[in-house]
Amino acid sequence: MLAREIWTEHYVPIVGQDQVEFMLKSFQSEHALKEQLSGGHEYYIVMREGVTAGYCAVVVNERDADVLLSKIYVRRSERRHGVGKAILQFVERLCSKRGIMKIWLVVNRNNVDSIAWYLRAGFRNAGSTVRDIGGGFVMDDFRMEKTLLP
Repeated sequence: MLAREIWTEHYVPIVGQDQVEFMLKSFQSEHALKEQLSGGHEYYIVMREGVTAGYCAVVVNERDADVLLSKIYVRRSERRHGVGKAILQFVERLCSKRGIMKIWLVVNRNNVDSIAWYLRAGFRNAGSTVRDIGGGFVMDDFRMEKTLLP
C-alpha cells in the first residue's frame, strides 16, 4: 500500500510507529477512504515516467472559497524530481477552474523539511492547531495557507 510505504518512512521518525499505525488505520484504511470519498474528498494518484510517484487529496469548500489540501505525499525515490511542485500546480489549476482563492493544510510542527518546502512554495504559517485524533494521540500541527491570485 502506497500510504503505508510513504507514511512509515516519513512519519515514524517524527511521531513514532504506534501513531503512524493508528493514523493509517484511521485515515487510509479502505473503510476510511470510502468515507472520505463519499464525504467530498477527491483523491489523485500521481505518476512519473510510468511509476506511481505519490498521491494527493483535496476537499473543496465552495462556501468559503478554499481548498483543504488534505494529503500530499511523494515516494522517497520520486522526491527531488518536481513531483511535489507538479502536485501543487495541479491543485492550483483545480482551484482556478473552481473559483477558489485559498489553499490550506496542516503539517506536523516537527516536520521541518515539509514546512520549509511549503514556505518556499508560497504558503504562510497561520498558527498552531492541536487536535485529539483518538487512541491517545494528538496531531500537533501548523496550519499553512496560500492565497492564490485571481
